[in-house]
Amino acid sequence: MNLLITGGCGFIGSNLVRHLIREPGIQRLVNLDALTYAGHRGSLSDIESDPRYAFEHVDLRDKGEVLRVVRDHAITAILHLAAESHVDRSISGPGDFVTTNINGTFHLLEACRELWLVNPTAELKAAAGPVGLRFHHVSTDEVYGTLGDTGLFTEATPYAPNSPYSASKASSDLLVRAYHHTYGLNTVVTNCSNNYGPYQFPEKLIPVILQNILHRRPLPVYGDGMNIRDWLYVEDHCEALWQVIQRGRNGETYNIGGHNEWANIHIVQHLCDLIDELRPDLGGNSRGLITYVKDRPGHDRRYAIDAGKIERELGWKPAHRFEEGIRKTAKWYLENQPWIQSVLRR
Repeated sequence: MNLLITGGCGFIGSNLVRHLIREPGIQRLVNLDALTYAGHRGSLSDIESDPRYAFEHVDLRDKGEVLRVVRDHAITAILHLAAESHVDRSISGPGDFVTTNINGTFHLLEACRELWLVNPTAELKAAAGPVGLRFHHVSTDEVYGTLGDTGLFTEATPYAPNSPYSASKASSDLLVRAYHHTYGLNTVVTNCSNNYGPYQFPEKLIPVILQNILHRRPLPVYGDGMNIRDWLYVEDHCEALWQVIQRGRNGETYNIGGHNEWANIHIVQHLCDLIDELRPDLGGNSRGLITYVKDRPGHDRRYAIDAGKIERELGWKPAHRFEEGIRKTAKWYLENQPWIQSVLRR
């Protein structure tokens, strides 16, 4: 497999590159990243010398460069993660979400259609392997909209995105579906729940709260804090992606969830107690820093994933309970403050 990972310098992407570089079935792993504010090449400094690894500083909005990368590296499989992903940023500036998440996905699909279907070489066909030339699109559970107090998102749940971010991801999901049904492109789509773990850019809930506790700053909580998410440890997600790209059925969608539903306020309280335990020198009583702020527009109330299909078909299920994964995450951030500071400086 000559594997292209887009967005490999981001949070999930860097964990995925590190997870897969060890796999013997991968002959070459190419990381395409535009190095926007959330892409940090230093996250992969420990594997850059691996002879199977290559980095391409390319923006998905550059159609010609995307085609070049797929052609020059004779790519036989793609894990497409690159995206603008922060909901708050999509509310204040939706344009980048349209051009990157929709147009960027379109450019990548067109490169695959040109090189895999219209003008494939004999060598590329021979290198395709048992699953063929595969395009794996990595998406989010936010495309399904919001749930009430009960129920779970399944692969058959209708799309009902409520933010510019989730609308852009829903659009790119549907483009991938269309290229499978119209052109016969070998595709799989995965929709995952909220990821957490090492190397997450400090704008998302868990790293924001951790950093604010360490610096004794207010801990902002939207609304009443009872918005619920299903939390997935990033290493578990990486293993699920690897199973899907190898063994997922052509044209199918798989939901990937952590079976860990937590309200935002309960996560914040848990992190306060955890840091009070791990860093008693800070003085304790971190819960006293909690500050409720005005809710953001269109804030979905609850997400929860039914991940039964991927377990039944591929045998995957999450290995980490939230309490275990969040402790590992907190310890990583405590021990890697230089990485945090270097990212924030950028």
